[in-house]
Amino acid sequence: MESAKLASGQRKQSWRLSLFAKMNGLILVLFIPIILLFTYSNGVSNEVISRELRDSSSKQLSFLASQIDSRIKQTSDFVITFSSDPNVQKFNGLNIWDSAYDRMQTRYVIQEKMQLQSGVMNIWPVNFVVYSQQNKQAISNNAKSVTYDEDYLESNMTGQWTYEEGGETGAAFHLFITSAYGYQNSLKGSSLVVQASFGQANVQNMLDTYKSGGHGDPIFYHKGYAPIANRSSDASIIGELAAYLDKQELGDTVQQTVSLNGKRYLLSAVNTPQLNWHLIDIVPLEEVLGPISASRNLFYLGMALLFAVGLSVSVLLYRNVQRPILRLIRGLQSVQRGDFSVQISAKASHEFSFLFYRFNEMSKQIQELVEKVLGEKLRAREATLKQLQAQINPHFLYNCLGYIINMAQMKDEEAVVKMAFNLSAYYRYATRMERREASLEEELKLIVNYLDIQKLRNPRIEYTIDVPKEMLAQQVPRLMLQPIVENAVLHGVSKSYSSGEIHIHGEMSGGFCHIFIDDDGPGLSDEAREQLNHKMFEPLQEEMGCGLWNTNQRLLTQFGHQSRLHFTKSASGGFRTEVLWQIPAASDKTGGAQRPPGMVPSLAED
Repeated sequence: MESAKLASGQRKQSWRLSLFAKMNGLILVLFIPIILLFTYSNGVSNEVISRELRDSSSKQLSFLASQIDSRIKQTSDFVITFSSDPNVQKFNGLNIWDSAYDRMQTRYVIQEKMQLQSGVMNIWPVNFVVYSQQNKQAISNNAKSVTYDEDYLESNMTGQWTYEEGGETGAAFHLFITSAYGYQNSLKGSSLVVQASFGQANVQNMLDTYKSGGHGDPIFYHKGYAPIANRSSDASIIGELAAYLDKQELGDTVQQTVSLNGKRYLLSAVNTPQLNWHLIDIVPLEEVLGPISASRNLFYLGMALLFAVGLSVSVLLYRNVQRPILRLIRGLQSVQRGDFSVQISAKASHEFSFLFYRFNEMSKQIQELVEKVLGEKLRAREATLKQLQAQINPHFLYNCLGYIINMAQMKDEEAVVKMAFNLSAYYRYATRMERREASLEEELKLIVNYLDIQKLRNPRIEYTIDVPKEMLAQQVPRLMLQPIVENAVLHGVSKSYSSGEIHIHGEMSGGFCHIFIDDDGPGLSDEAREQLNHKMFEPLQEEMGCGLWNTNQRLLTQFGHQSRLHFTKSASGGFRTEVLWQIPAASDKTGGAQRPPGMVPSLAED
């Protein structure tokens, strides 16, 4: 009962959190919600700023695209209108009645109008050229002279803006418009063609102005051409960006996050309808979100420092409070298990020193009391053993005296002499009370003596004894086997009409000694044997014989709860009694005591 309570208390205590665990748990409970709330708030802030950044970048990029598109459209409208100008038409006429002065004046007026238009768009300079297919002449607002090249015109007559990367004046955009409406893709032989061209420097100027306002790193891009970048851009990033864009299908408006050179950028793209090029801007997210990330990292650092301080306080409390309490608990558990010699050393001078001192005094006093009680208990057990032995001896004496009386009445003097001799030898052995134990060899000699006596009474009795020599030196309780053999004779072979054989054999295995006493009598039913096995561990009842019960109690007392008598059916169909005891550690040569194979725990073990 006490062991069950102890086990239950230990199980409950194992589930109970220690003070140190509670304090650390409280620190976590305080810190985790704060960290989660801040992480959520920081995530919301990042999302809001990212969304505003995307919206702002898209609007500013759309505005720049509209500016570029407006200038290009203005140039296109001028070219179309200019192709219908009378002076331009006159330049493409036959002019057979005009004088050289008139022709020079016409060229001057056309050139002046083109220079005036280019001057109006001073931040977007455009080079205009008028080609007369009729006269094979060309006029330009550029200071350089322009020659008429019909092959050049034939290859560029598309009616749309085109881009030329390797021209004489560098990379530039060109638009060729002919006065013959509906025939923009070819020359009729007498067509008037107006060309408008602007270099990539115009686009770069717009990109530089956009970037100077702190709006990222813009480029002008079309798949298949080298991108037009602002003049302060990083060539490695632009090259990596162009390689990335070449693999994408860009729509009219694009916004996504890309990784370039190991950094994350917000990419925004807007299409320019006039040129069908994309205006692209990349903004480094680390620069925009950097302050928020720095603030977040500072917060996490502060929380880590606070957590470290909390853990330090918890460790101090553990060392100065929890650990002394644990030492006191372990000491109490040792006392609860029966170890009253435990002492708690108190090196530090704090409040627990007094508790440790009082605990040591208490355990010392308890140990003294236990030693006194244990001494009394040992003396009482010794008296009990002698009483049990005294109960066994008269039981056998009654049977022997009854036999002598019978033999004397039958005038069988030889049997009386043999019985008296054996009875004398028996009592010489049994009355030596100075020793509670005897060797197994001495016990077997007594059994031989006893069986010879029984054989005098019943000539049908035959017996064999087979015990290994290494078992003969085992110390066992005196008169341990006699009641068992007596039971085999009286309740076994005496009630059988067969030959009446008794077999005694022994063996050692698994740290245990086994003695088997078999008879060929009628035996007991399975249910009766099971009841007898249980009665060996119940209090002695009046209707029970005391011989086997006393022997079982002596085994338990001397060898412990794994030693016992066990009853089974013998191989010959009769009754088998197994005497089992654990080999003491000093004489155990099999590696220590173990539970014998196939042995069912007894009620005493339960």
